Amino acid sequence: MAMTSRQRILDALNHKEPDRVPIDCGAMRSSGIQAIAYHRLASHLGIETAPPFVYDMVQQLAEPEPFYLERFGVDALNAGYRFAPDDWKPWILPDGTACRIPAYLDVRKQEGDWVVYDADGYAVARMAAGTTYFSQTIWPMADDDWFDQLADLPEHMKRVIWAAVPEPMYAEGLTEANVQRIADHIRHLRANHDRAIVLAVGANLFEWGTFLRRMDNFLMDLAGDRARIETLLDRLVEAHLASFDRILPAVGDLVDVIHLGDDLGMESGPFMSPQMYREIFKPRHRILLDRIKKAHPHAKTFLHCCGSVASLLDDLIDAGFDIINPVQISARGMDPAELKRRFGPHVVFWGGGCDTQKVLSNGTPQQVKDDVRRNVDLLAPGGGFVFCPVHNILSEVPPENILAMYEAVSG
Repeated sequence: MAMTSRQRILDALNHKEPDRVPIDCGAMRSSGIQAIAYHRLASHLGIETAPPFVYDMVQQLAEPEPFYLERFGVDALNAGYRFAPDDWKPWILPDGTACRIPAYLDVRKQEGDWVVYDADGYAVARMAAGTTYFSQTIWPMADDDWFDQLADLPEHMKRVIWAAVPEPMYAEGLTEANVQRIADHIRHLRANHDRAIVLAVGANLFEWGTFLRRMDNFLMDLAGDRARIETLLDRLVEAHLASFDRILPAVGDLVDVIHLGDDLGMESGPFMSPQMYREIFKPRHRILLDRIKKAHPHAKTFLHCCGSVASLLDDLIDAGFDIINPVQISARGMDPAELKRRFGPHVVFWGGGCDTQKVLSNGTPQQVKDDVRRNVDLLAPGGGFVFCPVHNILSEVPPENILAMYEAVSG
């Protein structure tokens, strides 16, 4: 009997080698494809599709349709994919392609840029002319009196781009009615697909500090204002746990992977020393992961963490993370052979399949194939690997390179 996509993913997550390398595209917001590249690929293949659903407005990511999932053997689904038809409205991508975006969005054209406003009239995100993504415009606690504003933390969090421009499933928040709607939607996915399901819960810590305080302020805070920063982080942990207690009981055993995020690395190394991670962030990550594992012991915990983080991996694994993504193999110290040797028995590499910075965007199809085969040969043996490129397929990636990538991993 042929292995199902879900079983293929589960085998890989349990460090068993499945019948073929499992493949992801879009199961979370850093393994997808920008809508411009998606539409261009469909046109290149001669496939007539309806305007794509842009489920992640910040990064302009398209929901992969059945033709994409089937053609490229995609084995995992994002639990936040399409809801009801009324949840969408028409829009135009930067290259003029028609698409559909979440209906809740208030997007306005201003002097050549696109600006997203929240319900209170704040401009929370901007896509500058000539770009294909939205950037943050408000850092709600950047002022020197930020600590006096902690009582208003939930309101400040709402102004941050990732909260103000969420995936459609979270647009109405974690109200009782919407949690039930999310659970019903995931049941529908489970009943109609044999793919693994990934649920995003966010729960960032370091990143929320940078979202609220701004990167420069937060890094100085970590170095010189530790006591107050730890108070902020504790409040964030409390907020995340409250969200867990609303969403996790509702989804039961319906999801296979629970996805958290915290970009801890630059290309040259982590933002902090291993000691600082160990003292400040690891205990709080462990609290979050313990709550998840208590509620869903069968589910694997997934950390999206960009950059050079090899020096943090031992502690991330010890904190309780089962999966690391995007496996930025072009960053310092992130050689795939060395990562597999040192950490392969202890963590799953979900990504690292193709270098998106240089090869996928700018290489020839043959260079793409060579890169994919080299990385798969290093990371796949013995299981513990799910294929996707390092981060999203960007709008400038030629269709020929996308086809070459999938051909190499499946052939």
